[in-house]
Amino acid sequence: MTIEWQYTSGEDFGLLSLAGYLGSEGAHRFSGAIGWVLARGTGPVVVDMTGLRGWSIEGQLAVTEAARRLMAHDRSLELAAIPADGSLVPDGDCPPIAVHCDLAAALAAHGASDLADDGRQDWRTSGWPT
Repeated sequence: MTIEWQYTSGEDFGLLSLAGYLGSEGAHRFSGAIGWVLARGTGPVVVDMTGLRGWSIEGQLAVTEAARRLMAHDRSLELAAIPADGSLVPDGDCPPIAVHCDLAAALAAHGASDLADDGRQDWRTSGWPT
């Protein structure tokens, strides 16, 4: 089982929404999504985990690696609604990762109530749930 993703790019931040299970297979797909995000957006990246059914240690490591990749490009990673079956425990050299209780809190932290603004661009995997 793997993940599906959708990325919405705005002026001040990007939103990467995940669905499925972030395990060893999903970790590779997540890494590819981060590459997509780096090529098409600017500012902080909020990863919405509302649609995740869970994540493994490999998935958590992929998240901390994504934080490092983004930091190398002067961007930060934030998480919204982490899975209840685990908590992110980054190692000592991981950049700080803000964790929001849900997507609404993450959007509020960026002064956005939703992502329906004109001018935003969306990309998604073909299996993204509609």
